[in-house]
Amino acid sequence: MGVAKLTDANTIVPESKYSRIERERRYLLQDLPPGLSRTGPHVQITDNYITGTNLRLRKVRDPRTNKWTVKFTQKFAPNPQDLSRTVITNIYLNALEAETLSVFDANEIRKNRYPFQFEGKKFGIDMFLGDLFGLVLAEVSFDSDEELRSYPQPPFALADITNNVVFTGGHLSQVTFASIRDEIMRLIKPIPAQS
Repeated sequence: MGVAKLTDANTIVPESKYSRIERERRYLLQDLPPGLSRTGPHVQITDNYITGTNLRLRKVRDPRTNKWTVKFTQKFAPNPQDLSRTVITNIYLNALEAETLSVFDANEIRKNRYPFQFEGKKFGIDMFLGDLFGLVLAEVSFDSDEELRSYPQPPFALADITNNVVFTGGHLSQVTFASIRDEIMRLIKPIPAQS
């Protein structure tokens, strides 16, 4: 008798005491918000999304110290219609572990992340590099669903893209800025007035 093959139908993924709910809003920006500069404090992030999974290998480098933090992450939305609430589990890796996991087929995103404070909230402003150069996104996290729902779009944002699958990391890792330009233009064009 052989060993049964693992499939989605026969694999159980129990709730993990190590995972947490992440509540975020994400926004499309024209550029860095006022007060930030490209040479200001930031970290360099390389995300490798493992093809066909909810897994990524994230390397975060502080250019001031040349120190790296590497984490292996599973991130998914329990409700695919609501991307503002995700379940995230992180495992921090040493250099050997990171190198071992780098053998998987993956799609890469590179970006600089700038910390930004606005009206008491901490934002991460991502300026994408490589094939996505020209794309600037902001994300902000919340402690409660009520705070998430009631938070207004900040004035430096062009559009709320929280529930737009085009701007999820897994999707962005497979496209170029040129290929999403039409979607960006659709989001920022004013809606004609009804007569």
